[in-house]
Amino acid sequence: MSVEIRRGTGRFVTRGAGHLTRHSFSFGQHYDPDNVRFGSLVCHDDHLLGPGVGFEDHPHADLEIVTWVLTGELRHTDSSGHTGVVRPGEVQVLSAGSGVTHSEIAGPSGPTRFVQSWLTPTTLGTTPSYDVSPVELVPGVLSEVVRIGTATFRVARLEAGDTVVLPDEPLQHVFVAGGALRRSSMAQPLDDGDAFRVTDQPGLAVTAAARTELLVWTFSL
Repeated sequence: MSVEIRRGTGRFVTRGAGHLTRHSFSFGQHYDPDNVRFGSLVCHDDHLLGPGVGFEDHPHADLEIVTWVLTGELRHTDSSGHTGVVRPGEVQVLSAGSGVTHSEIAGPSGPTRFVQSWLTPTTLGTTPSYDVSPVELVPGVLSEVVRIGTATFRVARLEAGDTVVLPDEPLQHVFVAGGALRRSSMAQPLDDGDAFRVTDQPGLAVTAAARTELLVWTFSL
């Protein structure tokens, strides 16, 4: 049983013209052999893009790509003919399958911040697919957003003093995407960009110290 704290200040950082990305796992030129994945999660990136800035056409294959926008909007196009605009309160899922090329560009009205997760699929070489769906979040509740194989993505929007109990799953990746969690038996307060990884210790309770958005991936074995 363990709870591993990962501070946002310790994440890998990639900077470019108009964009900043903080990587939770090894990515590209950033490599740590002890931090390459957690469950089926192989990428968990926190992106900040300036207006009209983003990632031009680039390929993916055999990945499930889940995008959650925190502020602004993100515009998607891909080689399968799909287009979409993702805004806060919506979830985008791109199943790259046998191969797809896509672009992701921030809207023109202001900065866009989004968290994108990549997961390895249970079946390789499937037909690529794309979907954007609205999500009904219950205030103060850890609400299910999407399931992919044995992985489940949940989000909680909490006010100061709200407490949620984490799910009963053997592997959990918990990310503070805004606000802060109170000090607990696990650690000093966790702030925006901090995360913890839980192994075989279900039922932990966390309490918001301020208005907080919590992103939780869980994995059953």
